Amino acid sequence: SRKRSSKAETAHSTMMNSDMDAVEAENQVELEEKTRLINQVLELQHTLEDLSARVDAVKEENLKLKSENQVLGQYIENLMSASSVFQTTDTKSKRK
Repeated sequence: SRKRSSKAETAHSTMMNSDMDAVEAENQVELEEKTRLINQVLELQHTLEDLSARVDAVKEENLKLKSENQVLGQYIENLMSASSVFQTTDTKSKRK
């Protein structure tokens, strides 16, 4: 009877160890998945930060170029108004 108890305990112990191994393996898989997801989130955050910085740089460059275009447009207008080639032809049309 003692042998039977010992065999039953051994079998029970083996099953419990097997269950514990399965739970441990499952926990390991979950931990690896969580780690992978955390790393993916961190990578996406860095990508978003890089993209935000790029958008800010492009906005700044755009404002600078708009300002330069206004200056050039004003300069061209001043040149055209100072040149006789671009003067209005109102006086010629009045002669007809």
